Amino acid sequence: MRGRSRRRTSVAALCCYKPGVESRLIHRPRNHLLLKGARKSFSWQDYRDLLVRAHIQLSGPIVVVWDNLNTHLAAGLKRYEVEHDWLTTVRLPPYAPDLNPVEAAWSLVRRAMANTAFNTPDDLDRVLRRELRRIQLRPHLIDGCLTATGLTLAPPTPP
Repeated sequence: MRGRSRRRTSVAALCCYKPGVESRLIHRPRNHLLLKGARKSFSWQDYRDLLVRAHIQLSGPIVVVWDNLNTHLAAGLKRYEVEHDWLTTVRLPPYAPDLNPVEAAWSLVRRAMANTAFNTPDDLDRVLRRELRRIQLRPHLIDGCLTATGLTLAPPTPP
């Protein structure tokens, strides 16, 4: 962004897959004011709220594959996982961005926003939301994010 801004934008997203159902991207952008002592990223409560929103939208149990972001490992989030039977979590190995479909989604967003100087934080937010919405409306792009990882949804069949 041109000049100095007192705002930072963070986005958390879930790529959602279920055999026989169109893939979905559920996201939550958040603006943070860069004030002394203020949080500059998502808290574990923000991730919890995203999971609740996904559970409501998907209307069923969820298996979440977390990367090893320190917030995903927070005690409060672990407690929440244990208290809710509709939520199952699996951890990716340390530093495995190639196994995380959301990384491919971020790549699509960054590619669309490359070489752009935004005049205001609102311009950045508008373009970011537009690109995330574009991905949401194209389930084949979300499927491609899973394909890029080399992972599959179906468990391997025994020999």
